Amino acid sequence: MTMIRSKTLLALLVAVPLAAPLAGCISFGAKPPPSLLSLTSAVSVPAGQTQSSATSPTITILVPGASQAIAGTRVPVQASETSIAYVTNAQWVEPPNRMFVRLLIDTVPARTGRIVLSSAQSFSDPGAVLSGELRNFGVDAATNQAVVTFDGSLIRTSGKVVEKRRFEARVPVTAIAAAPVGQALNTAANQVAAEIADWVGK
Repeated sequence: MTMIRSKTLLALLVAVPLAAPLAGCISFGAKPPPSLLSLTSAVSVPAGQTQSSATSPTITILVPGASQAIAGTRVPVQASETSIAYVTNAQWVEPPNRMFVRLLIDTVPARTGRIVLSSAQSFSDPGAVLSGELRNFGVDAATNQAVVTFDGSLIRTSGKVVEKRRFEARVPVTAIAAAPVGQALNTAANQVAAEIADWVGK
């Protein structure tokens, strides 16, 4: 019994110093950046303001599709026609298409007076329906510009007539770094959201 305990203790003493250098070599996840980027709406419905579908038209805004390059939380840089890099230490709090739909949910009612319905509320009568695809949400290295491109599809009534339109905004970036790129993309996204709201109209 004493011999077995001695062997077990010896094994533990050998394992502890071996585990120490391994701890410095193994990572269980990428190191997060110092801060995360997000979008801030330039306009929104004031707090406390009541809206009613009895007097205001309604709209359902769907989460747009997105290409693989912008489906994640990293910020892409179009380095050439065929290659994409990413901005160092730049990461969104969530994928851009989800942030952009929230921007639209703030901007459209503020600029048009329309009531934005949730998925559950729109089940019986969605009103107008806005959908689309976010084509670009990153940096064009050739021009040093933040680029936001959205291909919109709009059904204005319960009919089947679909309108389509492309929206794009380009904003210069002072440097391809997290802070200036985040600010420029926020400006560009708000410009596109405002143009979409004006297209939707009252």
